[in-house]
Amino acid sequence: MTTDPSQLRISDADRHKVAELLQGAAGEGRLETDELEERLEATYAAKIYADLVPIVADIPGEAPTSPGAPVVPYGVSGSPTRPDGPAGPAPVSFTKAATGSSVPAVHYPSSVAIMGGVERKGIWEIGATHTVFTLMGGVEIDLREARFAQREVTINANALMGGVGITVNAWTHVIVDGVGIMGGFAQERDKVEAQIDQNSPVVRVKGVALMGGVTVVRKPMPGERRRKRKPLGGR
Repeated sequence: MTTDPSQLRISDADRHKVAELLQGAAGEGRLETDELEERLEATYAAKIYADLVPIVADIPGEAPTSPGAPVVPYGVSGSPTRPDGPAGPAPVSFTKAATGSSVPAVHYPSSVAIMGGVERKGIWEIGATHTVFTLMGGVEIDLREARFAQREVTINANALMGGVGITVNAWTHVIVDGVGIMGGFAQERDKVEAQIDQNSPVVRVKGVALMGGVTVVRKPMPGERRRKRKPLGGR
């Protein structure tokens, strides 16, 4: 048994806390997109507390510490402590930034693509309703790191000879209620196991796909590799 707390194994909750810290830093302009992806990948690959230290050493805020170790803020002195999130650490918070800080997020009421493409990803704000329309184009709506203004969101997605792709995380409850006419309107097979509870945000997807497609898929958080499910028997 190790006597060095920094060598203790970390939990999924610790990894998620660091991921939230990094996403907040990116929203504040402290990290470029490439840097964020690289650090997120290193975060989810970390095994012990010592692995997390270099990842957040230059980021303001408080990183997880090993049991029995003092809580030491990393980065700028006097930075506010980030509060712990719920048991299921969904990267959304209704009226607050995911990281617990006042990270600025651009609000987009709609996404329209006509013979072109539109992409919403990273830290951005979605309201109670969001309108999506594409004509011979494509729209990608990534809600995994989005900030929800309300717990329940309705996306009205209409595709005419085009495609709409909507991505959610493990903690988001999705209800797909659309119509495909000579096209498809459906939720694809999950890429990560759902972890839904009574506090999960709800996303309702409605609309029509005419000679086009609207798809919803559940994926791991950016930078988090898909985990293999254990076979029956735990072997």
